[in-house]
Amino acid sequence: MAGHSKFKNIMHRKGAQDKKRSAQFSKLSREITVAAKMGMPDPDMNPRLRAAVNAAKAQSMPKDNIQRAIDKASKGDAENYEEVRYEGYGPGGVALIVEALTDNRNRTATNVRTAFAKNGGNLGASGAVSHGFERLGLIEYPGSVGDEEKVLEAAIEAGADDVESDGESHAIWVAIENLHPVARELEKSLGEAEGVKLAWKPGLKVDVDEGTAATLLKLIDVLDDDDDVQTVWGNYEISDEVMEKLG
Repeated sequence: MAGHSKFKNIMHRKGAQDKKRSAQFSKLSREITVAAKMGMPDPDMNPRLRAAVNAAKAQSMPKDNIQRAIDKASKGDAENYEEVRYEGYGPGGVALIVEALTDNRNRTATNVRTAFAKNGGNLGASGAVSHGFERLGLIEYPGSVGDEEKVLEAAIEAGADDVESDGESHAIWVAIENLHPVARELEKSLGEAEGVKLAWKPGLKVDVDEGTAATLLKLIDVLDDDDDVQTVWGNYEISDEVMEKLG
């Protein structure tokens, strides 16, 4: 088991997420519909759908909304979304990977390129930064499920590869092929996870100063505000001290 360093949410600040609940529901619905369309409409028979439904529940999305998103796929009246990945550099040379589900590639590409250009970054070609990341499975739990030792023990028992914990959350990393088997095992000892997904884990993280962090977080917020963007991953590390200064 590799070292369990202090875990930083590499997507965006939790506070920003709370303000965007309806936009978040829309993104969760889109993922549920796509997952249901790609496999069985039954979460027990479709690991991706199960993960999407669990993520929606973790955000307190109403059951009716979840069922509507599943029904949309099975009725065949859902838009044809495709998965697209964009790669680029943010302020300070931070590497960013943007994952989107879109029904209009041109619109999404234009919006993502504009967001980078207006906020100190530039969009690169496919493969520009992903070589610096590892494609892994990520299982997320809130800090309330137990301390670092309890989660580490459960993760080792379940067959995970690495755990990163801070006081507020636990990130459990696994090989892609082990994501759903390990998640099922962890449910027995820790309950349902807050998130079960494919993720990009950076090989090396870049420490960013206050000025860079302010622009970087603005870029991530702009990307996150786009309806088509599902997740933004990065190789940055922002210290607690800098986060406090930024408020």
